[in-house]
Amino acid sequence: MPARRVLGKVGIYVAALALVAFALLPFYWMVLTSVKTDADIITETPVFWPDEINLERYGLAFERGFGDALVNSLLVATTTVLAGLVLAAFAAYVLARFEMPLRRYLLLLVMTVQMVPLIVLIIPLYGIFVDLHLLNTFYGLVIVYLAFALPLAIYMLRGFFASIPRELEDAAMVDGCTRMQAIWKVVLPLVAPGLAATSILLFITAWNEFIIALNFTTDTDAQTLPVALTRFTGRGLVDWGGVMAFSTMMVIPVVIFFLLVHRRLTTGLVLGATKG
Repeated sequence: MPARRVLGKVGIYVAALALVAFALLPFYWMVLTSVKTDADIITETPVFWPDEINLERYGLAFERGFGDALVNSLLVATTTVLAGLVLAAFAAYVLARFEMPLRRYLLLLVMTVQMVPLIVLIIPLYGIFVDLHLLNTFYGLVIVYLAFALPLAIYMLRGFFASIPRELEDAAMVDGCTRMQAIWKVVLPLVAPGLAATSILLFITAWNEFIIALNFTTDTDAQTLPVALTRFTGRGLVDWGGVMAFSTMMVIPVVIFFLLVHRRLTTGLVLGATKG
């Protein structure tokens, strides 16, 4: 093998490793800080591997409500994903398949919701929540998250549905399928990559959201993880070790969800390539 080609491959691997290290460094530092002593955290000289490991903060995180907040976040995020996929899939299919007046402008109108800053809606939303008795309820958070995440989800899925040839549905209906059966058996397997990508969007939106959850869950038992994380902060005082321990455990469900969905994403891509 020519030396030039070998050097090229080595350069590619070195660049890839550098990118991986750059991406993983924040996570490494977060985990490392969670097990450092307070002296190692506040020192001026960075400590990349501590002499003493402190795991007490993980127990402290559970004492400050990590378990209850985890259940709340999982409930809100899972419901948002399931409801969001169903609503976005139907809306995207209609916009991609059916001719209707001002269809293009209807899609633009849906997308304008993304242009409204969330912070300006806090006060009117709070009044609505009070009137409908939705404060400190998980379904109240789900409704708000769906309202803000669905426009982008619909926009994403519409492109996937539009890329599927109509002839596949027509052939399925000629063979005796109803439209819903054709959608379920033919179209949805081909848009699996889009469903996977949309589920990641919906999950992260519900998992990381802070402003709505902070203002609409005043009861400690109803708070999600981002709000519960503030229990490690105070006026002029932040328990950085506790924050990092809490954040480390908070990231784990996101990683697990992404790995599960990534399998579906890859399967959907292969399925679309073989059936398309």
